[in-house]
Amino acid sequence: MRPLDRLPSLKLRLGLLIVLSIVTTLVTLLIAAKLGLRLRWGALVALGVSLLFVQVVGRGLTRPLREMAAAADAMADGDHGVRVTATSRDEVGRLATSFNRMAHELAELDRLRVTLVADAAHELRTPIAALRASLENAVDGVRDADPAALLAQVDRLQRLADQLLDLSRLESGAAVLEQRRVEVASLFRHHEDVLVDVPDGLAIRGDPLRLGQVVDNLVLNAHRHAAGATVIGRARPGAAGRVRMEIEDDGPGLADTDLVRVFDRFTRTDASRSVEGSGLGLAIVRSIVELHGGAVHAERVRPYGLRLVLDLPAG
Repeated sequence: MRPLDRLPSLKLRLGLLIVLSIVTTLVTLLIAAKLGLRLRWGALVALGVSLLFVQVVGRGLTRPLREMAAAADAMADGDHGVRVTATSRDEVGRLATSFNRMAHELAELDRLRVTLVADAAHELRTPIAALRASLENAVDGVRDADPAALLAQVDRLQRLADQLLDLSRLESGAAVLEQRRVEVASLFRHHEDVLVDVPDGLAIRGDPLRLGQVVDNLVLNAHRHAAGATVIGRARPGAAGRVRMEIEDDGPGLADTDLVRVFDRFTRTDASRSVEGSGLGLAIVRSIVELHGGAVHAERVRPYGLRLVLDLPAG
């Protein structure tokens, strides 16, 4: 950290630089006078020393700005890994810190974009390959096309496309929510295969269609990855005007390392690789819950099982 970097204000640093420049000029003039130099030559020497002093000290003031200009050019060319030095405590230092944070977020968004494209392409390959194989067999006369199998693969492609579009709308903020009072028990009315433990009258505030989509995805996920397991839906009043909802199953559960990433897009844990699914259902759940001002996480159930916990505002 340079000496002037400790000052909290850019105005203060510039003012101090001006004062130091004047002092340098006066000291140089006094030294020139003692050395017997004429006033004209002494003034020229003092001016040169003062300019040199301002150049050396002022370069530290503008260094973050020059770095940000160069970093902005690099980011415009697609390089999101550049960062600038932020050592001062003034407005320029805070700007450099904000710039670094923005660059980090852009780099993360770019990484997520690349990952999304790669994962989506990977998920699309399976149904496309199945369709291609069936059609090639039909064209070559090896086997007649099975309309039911073809329709199943087309439905899989349609579901994936719909989920990708839905997730895009949710994450971009384009989805419009209808805020109203929704009784929690009503969200389970279509799930006769779920043991419901919800107090009468307990309600949350949000969009009934989107909240229903959340419960549908969680219940479907529980049955899909814990075939034959018992699924329980619970809800209880929480603290500070919140409601805690739980979808619990007594299936094989997840490893601790998978709990933190189960809501990421296209996440396929070791236990779910043999299960058909797009890997987008829980990502959509997280986006909907966060749009409602809530949070969601996964917990292990001892000795086995999985519990998905929602924290939502009460109705």
